[in-house]
Amino acid sequence: MVTFRYDLNQDVIELQASNWCGLEQVFVNGKRVSRKLNFGQNSEHNIQLNDGNPCRFQLLIDPTSEEMICRIYKSNCLITSIHQGKENLSKSRRTLQNLVIFTTLSGLLWLLLN
Repeated sequence: MVTFRYDLNQDVIELQASNWCGLEQVFVNGKRVSRKLNFGQNSEHNIQLNDGNPCRFQLLIDPTSEEMICRIYKSNCLITSIHQGKENLSKSRRTLQNLVIFTTLSGLLWLLLN
């Protein structure tokens, strides 16, 4: 799970993206305001903040650095661009690979014993 957090005026904004199942969620002050499945290289969430202003999140992977980037726009003005390093993505991928291998081997062992 990759998490991006940002304090925007009185709102605490959090975008969570799962490396495993493609689920993306946006929270404002702890309340989920957007949710979608995405298996592509980029996605976008459009929400309305508590002050009534529109807010847009762009989530993308930079092909040159393999960093995950979350861009936050308020009223179509770029507020911030948050980067998650390649190490975090690699660690999540290794964890997923290890989980798949363990599950496969456990299933094979269970079939052999039955």
